[in-house]
Amino acid sequence: MERFVCASANPDKVAEIASVLAGLVELVPRPAHVPEVVEDADTLVGNARLKAAALCVATGCAAISDDTGLEVDALGGEPGVSTAMFAGIGCSYADNRAKMLDVLRDVVPPHRTARFKTVAMVVWPDGRELAVEGVCEGGIATTELGERGFGYDSIFIPAEGDGRTFSQMSESEKNEISHRGRAFRALLAALADRAGEA
Repeated sequence: MERFVCASANPDKVAEIASVLAGLVELVPRPAHVPEVVEDADTLVGNARLKAAALCVATGCAAISDDTGLEVDALGGEPGVSTAMFAGIGCSYADNRAKMLDVLRDVVPPHRTARFKTVAMVVWPDGRELAVEGVCEGGIATTELGERGFGYDSIFIPAEGDGRTFSQMSESEKNEISHRGRAFRALLAALADRAGEA
């Protein structure tokens, strides 16, 4: 079983990643002494690389990371790489959701289409890296629905679901169709392919 340091400092993301990878790889928690990584790249791949590379250097171990963006068509693809700070630096999940509902208040449901994209990446100490993407198409609800999850879960309705938001789904239901679940399953498949080629 391969061993990776988890580069994410977000406990909600770490829990989802761990759930998808459980029993398939050994996921080591991010060391407490490692400072936050400044995510100033202009792409999801760039930010995922910054995090994984920093943890790889700090620990000397292979590191696994992800970066996620929400692309809303009515906003020209924004907030994208700025998804976590949509409502400003230091904003909360609730702040981001409230701003999203506000800026889309005059947009009717057929035009509230959106997608989540996650880039999952591994960086090894010898400089090798592997990156894959997971996408979940859907739309933005007109009000918050559900109590579970985090981030934008209570206002994102996946197209492949049954009309419920991510917040209204169980953890396993969400992981089955979510951007992050897809990205990390794709990463596992790519790692298996690499191992087979070795």
